[in-house]
Amino acid sequence: MVDVSGKSPSNRTARASCEVHMQPETLTRIKENGFTKGNVIEVARISGIMATKRTADIIPLCHPIRIDGVEIDSAFTDASSIKITATVKTSDRTGVEMEALMAASAAGLVVYDMCKSVDRAMKITNLQLEEKTGGKSGDFRRN
Repeated sequence: MVDVSGKSPSNRTARASCEVHMQPETLTRIKENGFTKGNVIEVARISGIMATKRTADIIPLCHPIRIDGVEIDSAFTDASSIKITATVKTSDRTGVEMEALMAASAAGLVVYDMCKSVDRAMKITNLQLEEKTGGKSGDFRRN
């Protein structure tokens, strides 16, 4: 594990995203809240938040850090896709890129889990860091 004890805490943010592709009928059912397990988007949001706080338990050598804020947003990008975006904030000695990636991926997995009874061909794609701010290495923004 990297020693971060000599670093000073600073404000840091990270934003990550993924896409969930499905049949148009599946997306329509999500929009209409037509799944017996509940509101797919809301359950995915809560799962993303929970996953953020457990990142250090799942990713080896990842520092457990204090999470100051998490936002999980879902957008219907076309007739058969949802883009999930996770934004995580902290004031700590190390960044929150892994926490944001964990949040987006967990939310995407929940969409799959809740909808697999009607659409096992769903795909989760394009999991990526969109941007990060703060820290010694500076800012990053995907073009």
